[in-house]
Amino acid sequence: MNPNRQYIDVLWKHQDHEDPVRLVSELGEDRSELRKLEFFPDGTVDAADSARETPRTRLGIGAVPSDEINQDQQFEALAITEEAFEAMWLEHARPAKQ
Repeated sequence: MNPNRQYIDVLWKHQDHEDPVRLVSELGEDRSELRKLEFFPDGTVDAADSARETPRTRLGIGAVPSDEINQDQQFEALAITEEAFEAMWLEHARPAKQ
């Protein structure tokens, strides 16, 4: 367990079928994304980390805001455990191409 990491699960309430509806991220001490899963309306899940990205999913380039996320009506963010994140990562992230 790394005490300098945070894990968030964000619901994104919108009508655009091209954008993800759920974003689950592992954040470093500076709140930068280290790993991310994006869940899309069609049921697909894309993953990004330092070794991989997809045309639709890549790590953010800045710090992820904390409490400000929930001030925007279209987002609903919750803190999750490292164990919950790891279980989702193992289920949805395919190994990075070497």
